[in-house]
Amino acid sequence: MMKLEKTTAQMRRGVLELCVLSIISDKEVYTSDIIDSMKEAELIVVEGTVYPLLTRLKNEGILKYKWEESSSGPPRKYYSLTKEGDDILKKLSENWNDLTKSVNKLLKN
Repeated sequence: MMKLEKTTAQMRRGVLELCVLSIISDKEVYTSDIIDSMKEAELIVVEGTVYPLLTRLKNEGILKYKWEESSSGPPRKYYSLTKEGDDILKKLSENWNDLTKSVNKLLKN
């Protein structure tokens, strides 16, 4: 059973970047918004997974952020896609669609 859980976790991690970019593509979002959307979609994710991913994507020029004052505490960092991020999301989405089509053929669903 442990092997199955490990494989399932690896599959989820593999699509995490695509999912995060997709969530951010709609509007500027705060990290907790990303985590809430992932949980809503039943892609269990913890903050410790999301923060390093956001930092990497920002460092690669895929995301940008801006600080906004919050009425309920410290300023918040809101993320959005750069032009390059938008292009990468489109390509990743196409690749995902091709991949799922191919895998579904093999699964004989």
